[in-house]
Amino acid sequence: MGLVSLGYVSGSCLGALWVCRLAGVGDPRLEGSGNPGFSNVLRLHGRRLAAVTLLLDAMKGMPALWLAMGLGLAPWAQGLVGLAVLLGHSYPPWHRFRGGKAVASAFGVLLVLTPWVALCCAALWVLLAWRVRTAAVASLASAGIAPLASLWLAPDYVLVVVTFTALVLVRHLLNIHRLRHGDEPGL
Repeated sequence: MGLVSLGYVSGSCLGALWVCRLAGVGDPRLEGSGNPGFSNVLRLHGRRLAAVTLLLDAMKGMPALWLAMGLGLAPWAQGLVGLAVLLGHSYPPWHRFRGGKAVASAFGVLLVLTPWVALCCAALWVLLAWRVRTAAVASLASAGIAPLASLWLAPDYVLVVVTFTALVLVRHLLNIHRLRHGDEPGL
């Protein structure tokens, strides 16, 4: 239970808010899409701040996951710690439970638990973001491919990855609605 709590608390530290405050720029929750994440920071403040946001959000849950793996916890228990990181990012208590979409955090969690799945998803995200120029499409497709990639590359983690995918898809419901109506902002 302690590692799950550690995962949640570490996940609830939103990289975008720290980066924007330290850079002296506006709160990303008050501009653009209102999302405190990589894509909104990229649109608002450029590549450099977005890259640091991505790095922080991807790395923040890693210590808790390394501890879970080091203790020899079963894949499902490691998955609970990872899910706590994602829930912390999506629903941080000190920001009125209004957080990010958990894509960068999911990448970091998967990078620890299932590195090849994470790298496949990241490659697809980059390719789609470059071609389609819409972060939501890249994120949804990457999340959707993750369970299939885990079937092949990390079968012990399939249920864990399916759970992460479900959370990312739920966090993107508004984006799906905007995509259907042609209102989703591009990168």
